[in-house]
This record gives sequence, C-alpha cells and structure tokens, in this order.
Amino acid sequence: MSRIGKLPIAIPAGVTVAVSADNVVTVKGPKGELVQAVDPLITVTVEDGVCHVTRPNDEKEARSKHGLYRALIHNMVVGVSEGYTKVLELVGVGYRVELAQPNVLNFSLGYTHPIYLGLPKEIKVETKSERNQNPLVILESADKQLIGQVCAKIRSFRKPEPYKGKGIRFQGEVVRRKAGKSAGK
Repeated sequence: MSRIGKLPIAIPAGVTVAVSADNVVTVKGPKGELVQAVDPLITVTVEDGVCHVTRPNDEKEARSKHGLYRALIHNMVVGVSEGYTKVLELVGVGYRVELAQPNVLNFSLGYTHPIYLGLPKEIKVETKSERNQNPLVILESADKQLIGQVCAKIRSFRKPEPYKGKGIRFQGEVVRRKAGKSAGK
C-alpha cells in the first residue's frame, strides 16, 4: 500500500471538496478555487470532513498514481485554506526588480536589456528594495504547482553561480561556493 496514498486528507473549516461524476476534484476555500482532473483508475471519496483516495488493485500504474493524486489534492486543500508563499532574493551588484504594472515584473540583472515578466492573475506579487540589502520578490498563490513554475522561470534568468554567489535564489538557500583559480607557482 502507498504510504502517502493511504493517508486521509483532513478538510479544514471553510473549505469544500467536491468530486464530479467524470472524476474532477474541485476545492473551494477562502484563498480561491482549484480544479484537478483525476485518472479513472483512482477513486476519490469525501465523507465526514475527510477525503480518501483509493486504488482498485496493486498494478504498477495504479500504485504510482495513488500517491500522486493524494499529494495533488492535499496541496490544493492547503493552498485554498492557507496559501503558499515563496520569497526570491536577487544577489549581485546592480541587480534590481520593480513592478512595472500590476503583475508585470521588470528585472535588471546585468544584461544589456531589461527583462519583463508577465505573471498569471492567480499570483500576487510584491517587491522589496531596502538600502544595503538584496532586493526581494515575494510571490503568493493558492496553486503550489503554478507558483513553483513561476519561481523556476524567474530563477532561470540568472541561476546562482558557485564562484561569486551571484544570481537569483530562494531566501535562505545556501549556495556551495567553489574556490576560483589559484595562482601559478
């Protein structure tokens, strides 16, 4: 039995989980509404404020999808009740970020041109630039998958590099530093 898949999902107050006939799970809460189509192999049931995910047999495909859909539904429930927050830090001399328009970020990352990134409307964004501190980008959303994808896109503009430690990284992330070239003897 899947260790993750067999765990029940507790549904907090203010959150409703509905499963339609065509195996589509809809989760509504104070932070928004999320929808996920579930594979026909997997059965989702909601009773007494608890959601259960079950599989019909122990075939490899059913086993692999059992834990996957349980995790996706759990992330949806947590997202609409509490939400997810990611903080990105821009480390480097002259690296800046500002909100050009609502949900459009303007990055200055040492290239010859600025980089504009339009964000989906499901994501709330805030930027902080304080003197003698690295600029921050704070992203909030109910959709864990979407916020992770946007963070990966932002990081791809300047990945943290190991020699000087410059780049875009998550706040609190530790970048292993390497020694540079050593002087010839």
